[in-house]
Amino acid sequence: MHPALSVIIFTTASGAGYGLLVWYGLMSAFSGAPGDRLVALVVLPLALALVTVGLLSSTFHLGRPERAWRALSQWRTSWLSREGICSFVTYVPAGLLLLAWIVWPAPGAVAVTLGLVTAVASLVTIYCTAMIYASLKTIHQWHNAYVVPNYLALGLYSGALLLATILHLFGQGSQGVDIVVLVAGVAALIAKLGYWRFIATTRHPSSPESATGLGNIGKVRLFEAPHTEENYLMREMGFTIARKHADKLRGISLLALFAAPFVLVLISILLSGMAATIPLTIAVVLAAIGVLVERWLFFAEARHVVTLFYGARAA
Repeated sequence: MHPALSVIIFTTASGAGYGLLVWYGLMSAFSGAPGDRLVALVVLPLALALVTVGLLSSTFHLGRPERAWRALSQWRTSWLSREGICSFVTYVPAGLLLLAWIVWPAPGAVAVTLGLVTAVASLVTIYCTAMIYASLKTIHQWHNAYVVPNYLALGLYSGALLLATILHLFGQGSQGVDIVVLVAGVAALIAKLGYWRFIATTRHPSSPESATGLGNIGKVRLFEAPHTEENYLMREMGFTIARKHADKLRGISLLALFAAPFVLVLISILLSGMAATIPLTIAVVLAAIGVLVERWLFFAEARHVVTLFYGARAA
């Protein structure tokens, strides 16, 4: 697939935003709204801003962005529609949680309830986002059991890293939170390595032979191409990326998204107070670069089975 910047920003920003909402919601639910008012008034607006940027950017890839609202009516059959509805629903508890902190210095039970609802709604939204791609049976790199865990793990890892940085910035950080970042990161790394191994060692079950039913008499090849010029399908799904470039980008993603942040988080554990904020901030920047590269690869390596009939060559 030809990676669109709007979709890359959508999955990166919204994933981090919802991941941040999940962790802060859980902390609110099980710790009685931890931290102080200032932490809440930074974490929640930041998370909602990331979500909003992601959702707005996703509309730029549409042919008619002004009609995007119509997609919400197809929730019975479309994961895109379900994702849109869940994203709007999530604004309600998250917005009310923010309002509670604005109105009351210590919301207490209100923050506990709204925090839990926000966390659950955010997880469901990430799941729906992943299913937009995992439900497409014609794309082998997406229609597999690794896509949903990867989206969830990467969102939770990004959110945990952001939350740890903010907590340390306001003097509320702890080794426990930093360890959660490492655990989430290791889970995301395992999921990503498993996904890359899967797409490298398996192929789409569909082929020109199976699609035409002529496989029993030999190899099927095109006598004449079904098009005379570039079209939407070839422009979107006929994109190819050389294997050597993909391997190089995977290395950059592993270094920026996992290796370097892991080392920086370990350094922050050894430090205390504001000093721990410096390595964590660098880790956030590097992880953001790593996620952007990883997202680009996720879309670039996707191959639509229909391109087999257009003579598109796999990467």
